[in-house]
This record gives sequence, structure tokens and C-alpha cells, in this order.
Amino acid sequence: MTAWPGRPGRRSTLAAAAGCLVSFGLFLLAQRASHVTSIDVLVYRAEGWTVRTGGDLYAMRATHRGLPATYPPFAALLFTALTLPGTTALRVLTELVNLGLLIALAHLSVRLVDGRPRAAVTLTTAALCVWCEPVWQTLRNGQVNLLVAVLVLWDLTRPAGHRWAGLGTGLATGIKLTPALFVVHLAATGLARRADGGPWLRRAAVATAAFGGTAALAALALPHDSRRFWTDAVFAAERVGHAEDTANQSLRGVLARLLHTGDPGPWWAVAAAAVTVLGLAVAVRTGRAGPRGAAWGALSCAATALLVSPVSWSHHWVWCVPAGLLLAREAAERRSPARWAGTAAAAVLFCSYVLWRVPHSVEDRPELHQSGGQMLLDAGYPAAGAAFLALAALRAADTGGSVSPSDRSDPRGRGRRAPRGGTSVPRPASPRTDASSPCPRAPAGGSGT
Repeated sequence: MTAWPGRPGRRSTLAAAAGCLVSFGLFLLAQRASHVTSIDVLVYRAEGWTVRTGGDLYAMRATHRGLPATYPPFAALLFTALTLPGTTALRVLTELVNLGLLIALAHLSVRLVDGRPRAAVTLTTAALCVWCEPVWQTLRNGQVNLLVAVLVLWDLTRPAGHRWAGLGTGLATGIKLTPALFVVHLAATGLARRADGGPWLRRAAVATAAFGGTAALAALALPHDSRRFWTDAVFAAERVGHAEDTANQSLRGVLARLLHTGDPGPWWAVAAAAVTVLGLAVAVRTGRAGPRGAAWGALSCAATALLVSPVSWSHHWVWCVPAGLLLAREAAERRSPARWAGTAAAAVLFCSYVLWRVPHSVEDRPELHQSGGQMLLDAGYPAAGAAFLALAALRAADTGGSVSPSDRSDPRGRGRRAPRGGTSVPRPASPRTDASSPCPRAPAGGSGT
């Protein structure tokens, strides 16, 4: 990626659109050649059908693999819409919707990182990122990861005081519980900002209310299933899948393979608790460091959630798209070979499909007998997440929670604070920035979401 300093012309936008169409077309052909199963969307459809017919949602099993329902009951209510089209039409519609969501994810990622969405940059990002492993697997399986990421990023890129900011995160949590950590992040950031924490706390309150609304609606519509989920199924991590599975790119998965056991027990609980506290501390602190602090804070929270979740399948790591953009943007701005090398290494990792090069099987469980080299190969995503948190912590330490000197000329920045012991540096008024906003504003007349 480049620093995209100027506004691309119409010709550049048309070229990017053509490239995106070609990339998406080749992608769909490649998916067909690899015999796409869309297995997850078929499970979602079975959940919707179970709700429609009054069955027991969490006793249901779907597809030839006998997969259970694992999401909150509110998600199953939404999935009733998937029972309307036929199977073939459903698969096609799911692919098209997910490709549209990928473009939305790229757009919101550019807005989060730079505050100035550009159509050419958005389309180029989508054209390239459709080939990375998390996105490939999301479309292959018909997963909801892109929808969840888009809902959260929509919230995080709203201007301060936006009435509905927080709604997306609450809805995403009602569909899939992992985004709940973003609500904690919003609240903790607001409490840490004595002067301008109001917008963050407001978003946390809206997100909490929205999530509570999804749970209440599901409880009214599906009282038995809601009781079953919140008292039993939510605590049964084994329902989601085997901890040692190669695709499980969380700390629990790494420990299960390292210890050659399907249940890492208290070791994982201790590690997850420690990483949650440290990750949220990094997210809150780095969120105050520089004009791109909100992006670093949000993506540090995402990395923490992926690391500490009992199961983070490889396709959950679609957050590599905004994280890669952030790394590329800062590498280009600072003209740092080391940063470019790190960005390139991350791109290679997420586009190499290296974790699938180790023995894996649903039946034989070879993951329980891996060698040291094999463990390293399928621990790449957690390692990348930990490295991102370490980089965010170093960035926050370097700036001392204030704007770094290299960012002072950036017109998108907020009110400038010099390093400790210095004096305040005023900033000129800018239509692109709201000093009390958790994220920079988009320019007047810019594209919206």
C-alpha cells in the first residue's frame, strides 16, 4: 500500500474498479474449482429452520458433520431469512453479499486508519485482500465474520456525538459474543479520558443497550432456547470444535497443540486472563497516542479478542485487513524499511495458507502429535496478534500517550500535546477532525457508509 497522499483521479478509480471486478471474478472461479461447501451458511439455515418449526435449537445438528448451533439465539432469529431461498441460490447470494461486505470492510478500514476514504484505495484493498486466507475461508464457508467486523468498524468510525454509534457493536455481540470485548474497550477508554471520554462512554452505553435488546427479543421469542444458551451452551467451548484443531488460531489452540491435549485446562484460563488485562491496557493507552491512536486501540482490542477466545478459527482473523492497512500506512509515512519488512511479513503470513501445510484431520486428530516445526507453522496468527500488541505498546511508550513529533504536521490530528514536561502545541481548525471524537471525521463531501 502507499501513503495515498493525494486524491486519486477518475481514471485511477475506474482502473481500481476494473481490477476489483477481475480479482473477484477470478476468486469466484477459484472457489468453484476448490469445491466450495458453504458449510457454515447451511448450519445457519438449519438454525433458522429449527426456529421456524419450533425445534430445540441447541439440540440441533446440521450437515454431514453434525455441527451444532453455537451463536446466541438472536442470531438464529436472523437466520430464519436464510430458509427462504433454495440451497444453490443461498450459496450464490451469500458469496455476493460477503464480497459486498469485503468492500465495506475495506472502506471502513481506510476511514479508520486515514479518516479519508478513497474509492480507488478501497477497491484496490478489496481486490488484494479477497485472496488472503481468512477472507477466502470466510467466503468458502459462508461465515458471518465480515458482517461482524463491518458492524464494529461502522461504530468506531462515526463522529463524536453520533446518535447511533455503538449500535453496530451491540448487534454484532448479539450475533456472536466475541465483539463484547469492544464494549469493555469503549468503556475503559472513556473512563481513562477524564476530559473527553464522554463519546466513548456513550458508545459503550449504546452498545450495551443494543446487546441487551437482542437478548431480550430472543428471550421473548425463544424462551427455552435462550435459557439453554445462557445457562449451559455458552459455557461449553467443546460445542464449537476441537481445541487442538489446526484452524483454531487462539491461545487455547496453541496450548492444546503444545501440550498434546484436547483440553489445556487452567493453563489456558490463566494465559487468557493475563492477555485480556494486558491487551486492554495496551488498547486503552495506545488509543491516546497520536492521531491514529483510535485505530491502534481498536485493532489492539481485536487482536486481544482473537487471542483469548476459546476458539478463533482462521477465518475469524479478517481483522488482518484493517491491521495490514494500518501497518502499511505508518510504514509509508515514516519511510521505515523495518516497518515495511514487518508489513510484508504479515502479508505473506496471511496470504500463504501456511497453517494448512501441517497434517490435519477431523477424524484422526494428528494435531495432537505435532512436531516443534509443525507447531510453529500453525501458530502464525496468534504470533502475529501478539506482535501487533507488542508494537502497539511500544508506540504508546514512545509517545508517552501523547502525539508523536512526526505526527504534528498531520492536519487530521487532534489538539496537540507535547511530550511530558513540554508545552501544548495548538492545532489549526480542520473540517476533518472533531477534537472530542474517538475517530477522525471524514472530509466534507466524502463517501459515507
